Amino acid sequence: MGIHIVGPLGLLVLVFDIYAILNVARSTASSLVRVIWIALILIAPVIGFILWVFLGPREERSLFRR
Repeated sequence: MGIHIVGPLGLLVLVFDIYAILNVARSTASSLVRVIWIALILIAPVIGFILWVFLGPREERSLFRR
């Protein structure tokens, strides 16, 4: 009896979550912190992404940083 997000909204959530996971994986945070953030994003995609945006590590959030 979970909430199912389908269609364009589901695709948008998937894209945002992939973006967040890639940024977490590339961050300089400790391995434990990165694993916790990735697990949170995978377990609760919408809430995990929102929490990451507001509470995640404050590094430059860009996939194309040098």
